[in-house]
Amino acid sequence: MHITAIVTAYHPNDLLRGVVDSALASCASVIVVDNTPYPANGETERPDPLSGYLDPRVTVLGSGRNLGLAAALNLGLAELPAEAEAVLFLDQDSVIPDGLIDGLAEDLGDSTIGVVGPSPVDAATGKVYETLPGRHHRLDERDMVITSGMLLRRSCLERVAGFREDFFVDYVDLDFCLRLRRAGVRIVRDLALELPHSIGDVRVHPFLGGSARVGHYSVWRQYWIARNGTILIRENLRALPVWAIANTFFMGRLFAKLVLFEPKRRTHAAAFLRGLRDGLTRRVTLDFLPAGAEYSG
Repeated sequence: MHITAIVTAYHPNDLLRGVVDSALASCASVIVVDNTPYPANGETERPDPLSGYLDPRVTVLGSGRNLGLAAALNLGLAELPAEAEAVLFLDQDSVIPDGLIDGLAEDLGDSTIGVVGPSPVDAATGKVYETLPGRHHRLDERDMVITSGMLLRRSCLERVAGFREDFFVDYVDLDFCLRLRRAGVRIVRDLALELPHSIGDVRVHPFLGGSARVGHYSVWRQYWIARNGTILIRENLRALPVWAIANTFFMGRLFAKLVLFEPKRRTHAAAFLRGLRDGLTRRVTLDFLPAGAEYSG
């Protein structure tokens, strides 16, 4: 199978080279989309995250603007070579374990599968995100898999448009997968294949005699999580009611943890509530973009 990897980067560090090297072990080509804005730190040109990397199979794209994750992914898709049969999406810190890509490609050998992803594990602790293996087979039927490590059969792009640029970052992968599901595409996760994935600032807080693991997000992320999650709940309530109801409870739990454990709860809760409002009205408040970002939705 001819596979092209698309790696998205934002202020990448030296780990990016390891990601590209590991992808080239099994992929025919790699497209790196650099979302780093410039000028930054006095620079007048876009810094090349792979300066001196001479492999002709690697293409580096970047406009010097941060238009969001979805726009970067779409830019990579627009540059796919004609011979590519499948696309592997990777984050800039997703160094691939030996055999993972070959295992995903083997799964995609089943013509009924359109998307397959590995089981993500916490890069810091090595623990799996979900701990209910007794409910799953090795190939676990899913509504979605996260972008990093997702292997997509190219023909699926004929059923849905690309990634949703008005979502900017959060829920970009979820929206893409839910649209594929509604189009009849089968999505699976291979529990035998694991990919380390960073989940950001997670802290353990004492709570009611026990403990609670809480993700602490920036104020702008709180806004986009609430806005985009609300939009997806509304859009999928009829077609995928179980998912929509589950995500409603998930967002309620996120807000409760924010109120209970976030040190900056006043500003963060206000951003979350603003996101809920904009999700219901399908508006966007551009004040909730990260510094240097531009909105392309």
